[in-house]
Amino acid sequence: MEKRFYFDWAASAYRNPSSQHAEGKAAKDALEQARNRCANILNVSPQTLYFTSGGTESNSIALFSNLMRPGNGRILSSLAEHASIREAMETLVKIGRSTGKINVDSAGRVTPHLLSKALSQYNDVRFVSIMSVNNETGAITDISSLTDILHNSTIGSAPVHFHCDLVQTAGKIPMDISAWDIDSASISAHKISGPRGIGLLYLKKPIEVFYSGGGQENGKRGGTENVEGALALADCLEMYADSKRVQENYAQAKSRWTKLLETLVSNKRCTIIPKERTASDDTFSPYILQAAFKDIPGEVMARALDDLGFAVSTGSACSSSSPERPVLAAMGVEESLRIEGIRISQGHSTTDEDIELLLNAIDQVLKFL
Repeated sequence: MEKRFYFDWAASAYRNPSSQHAEGKAAKDALEQARNRCANILNVSPQTLYFTSGGTESNSIALFSNLMRPGNGRILSSLAEHASIREAMETLVKIGRSTGKINVDSAGRVTPHLLSKALSQYNDVRFVSIMSVNNETGAITDISSLTDILHNSTIGSAPVHFHCDLVQTAGKIPMDISAWDIDSASISAHKISGPRGIGLLYLKKPIEVFYSGGGQENGKRGGTENVEGALALADCLEMYADSKRVQENYAQAKSRWTKLLETLVSNKRCTIIPKERTASDDTFSPYILQAAFKDIPGEVMARALDDLGFAVSTGSACSSSSPERPVLAAMGVEESLRIEGIRISQGHSTTDEDIELLLNAIDQVLKFL
């Protein structure tokens, strides 16, 4: 028959990839094509990629897999992690898991010295979570140097699992998951112009996960697969995460950020956080900037700029309901600057004119306040 009749609405309104009929198989083929495309851009095997709802879920799957590992090996995370890691660590403490913290430097990054110091405090570390690019300051951590330390660690007999949050890295900063030799990583589509509700979990080797249900994604993430989201994520990675395109966009973003930074540094009422950051410093992402304006609380500055048509934030959107700035506190930033800090971040569609208009708007606010 040329026309097909759909009577599998209980599975999905249309094309559930786990269904065995023609519609389901077509959806499954599309999903695997998306996985292969993502793997090709990320230079990893398709078998190591699992589609999730985003960075938060990818982080959670990796982190809570520790509940399925034998023993009570200690879980470490840096003090500058995203709320999805930070709050999950608090949950692990509540249920009796052994955890620990890794200090960060004044820029918000973990250095080899700080990681080594944290490892020396314990003899039972089994899992370490450190983000690649700080989502509040833009500080870039040298992940490969930390991998070397963990691989050469003599902590117990079991290897240490190294998880890396790549949400602010993928499609913006040059990266090489395979060369870094990390054990797991999280990626989110909506940070690179994709839709919300789709992301990736990279697993170098299969792990036993804490959450289960349905068996989708090879048992690593239950729930009907988001085929359209997966295809959109593949589109975005091909558009922005290709190594050549990353380099081109990075250069353009840095040029815009140089103008922004140099102008703000010359303003006596502005303090860049961290204070040592300069326009030429390549250890920071040219997509994120933290700045404070004297005598103006960050919430007031953000509201004033919003009234002029400019959207900035006072930190991570996931923590916007809380006045606390734990990442800045971990960096040793004094309370007055933490209160006054705002986060300015740009994307691939930001223009030089946008930067000029933002600087003019900031001048307007400073004259008014």
